Amino acid sequence: MRIFIATLGCPKNVVDSENMAAQLALAHHDIVEDPRRADVIIVNTCGFIEPARRESLDVLRELTRGKRRRQRVIAAGCLAQRWGTRLFQEAPAVDALLGTRRWDEITRLVDVLSSRTSPGEPLAWLDGSLDMEKMPAPGRPFAGPSAYLKIADGCSASCSFCSIPLIKGPARSRPMEHIVAEARELVEAGARELILIAQDITSYGADLGMEDALPDLIERILRAVPELDWLRLMYAYPQRISPRLIEVMAAHPQVCHYLDIPLQHGHPEVLRRMRRPHDLDKVMAQIEALRAAMPDIALRTSLIVGFPGETETEFQALLEFVDAISFDWVGAFIFSPEEGTPAAEMPGQVPAEVKQARYAQLMERQQAISLRRNQEQVGRVLDMLVEGVGDGISVGRTYRDAPEIDGLILVEGEAGVGDLLPVRVTSASEYDLWGEWVAQETRRR
Repeated sequence: MRIFIATLGCPKNVVDSENMAAQLALAHHDIVEDPRRADVIIVNTCGFIEPARRESLDVLRELTRGKRRRQRVIAAGCLAQRWGTRLFQEAPAVDALLGTRRWDEITRLVDVLSSRTSPGEPLAWLDGSLDMEKMPAPGRPFAGPSAYLKIADGCSASCSFCSIPLIKGPARSRPMEHIVAEARELVEAGARELILIAQDITSYGADLGMEDALPDLIERILRAVPELDWLRLMYAYPQRISPRLIEVMAAHPQVCHYLDIPLQHGHPEVLRRMRRPHDLDKVMAQIEALRAAMPDIALRTSLIVGFPGETETEFQALLEFVDAISFDWVGAFIFSPEEGTPAAEMPGQVPAEVKQARYAQLMERQQAISLRRNQEQVGRVLDMLVEGVGDGISVGRTYRDAPEIDGLILVEGEAGVGDLLPVRVTSASEYDLWGEWVAQETRRR
């Protein structure tokens, strides 16, 4: 069978799609890049917030518009899990649903659908639980010189605004030896950067009875793949950034001096309503500890504006918080009331026009900070991981930039994709850097 996979949403969805592709390839199915050639179309959907749900529905409707008689369409992932059979009403040409806790059964579902001579009753494979012992499928494909490495799935936090526990279930950590083995496989396949991801990487191992296990996992990965160039950490819960984690990050040159810490707000009362850590003095102390251990660390956070009850005073406190910490990167989101979450029913819902105005204010404030942080890089020599070339320009990232969400660095002259090259930064904008090659030996693998 020829299979086309469309992936929407976050890097965790990317990993799930890559694992589905690997399982299907092991079963001798062909993964194709043109949905018109496919016998089965899989859309790995996102259902986290309303804009993501709209995008998922648009893609499903577009891909089913010209559906052939024997072609089958599977809606997989978060929106399928969140909406269940309601999704059949919104996208009636879909043949089957595959939830987030059963994507490892994709090959069996494809076999069931392909055995049908007519569409039949739509299938909904939603209930179940992923077997963390069976992740991942061998030979997981990845694009470019970087690969995401999922260390856990689900979330056990009780944030009042978030639907992830409803979609993914409680946190479930993968066995450490399996993660290390996958890291070895990915590096042997050509990955120069591994990016550890989960809903919260700092809670890794808690469900297995381990305490502060992330630093041990990092050291085991680095012992297994000492040739790895970069190891990046994403999605660290603020209250679980331990002194040992900071120590391990600072001690190993392969660990990027970069951390994504989704803080969500900068006023303690809003954070209490969010059911998030609200001790901002402790947050500031952690930031100071990170910067003391790694003065060149790049910090990213996520912030929500317009949370129910957010007053003008609380919003101004958020702006002051952003000024005080001076994050390199901020992902800002307008509050979206998610069905089934406590925040959706809270009083004091903020009008849409107010939320939009606050979002614009926050982004304007952060752009000035990001510009200043980028301008501080001018004159530095940084390693650049080349991701693309064309028209006489090489494009890539430094340790300060995570794929797709942060900035880029551009240099005149075409290098090889996957090369790691020293570059002197010559100029900067709010998002991107420009540089020139430094006469040193290119590091290729």
